[in-house]
Amino acid sequence: MNLRLKRIYEDAQPADGYRVLVDRLWPRGVSKTAAAIDCWAKELAPSEGLRQWYGHEPARWAEFRQRYREELAAHTDRIDELTRRAEHGTVTLLFAAKDADHSNALVLKEVMEGNLNHPGESHEGTR
Repeated sequence: MNLRLKRIYEDAQPADGYRVLVDRLWPRGVSKTAAAIDCWAKELAPSEGLRQWYGHEPARWAEFRQRYREELAAHTDRIDELTRRAEHGTVTLLFAAKDADHSNALVLKEVMEGNLNHPGESHEGTR
């Protein structure tokens, strides 16, 4: 599976393959043309309440990951669709957060990678 993470503020490249924005809000200062996204998967972004609670505070990371995985469990069909796409070509998950090590895109990538290893199982709790 070829699954990548990339900040939306970085230039689009042909090697990105299928580009999916996984944030609920459109990133500031990025035009739709410059973003060059193939899909905006708002439904896979953390809920508004979870996003606001987390506030990109690293001290809340562990609990954020757990809560976000619980939210993602409601979107298994969409996650499966993107996972299948990544099995046959590159999928780049795009996000706006400055801290790539504590972004929702990283959690989604972990869930998708777990799905590849355990197809048909619940995505909740997948590492």
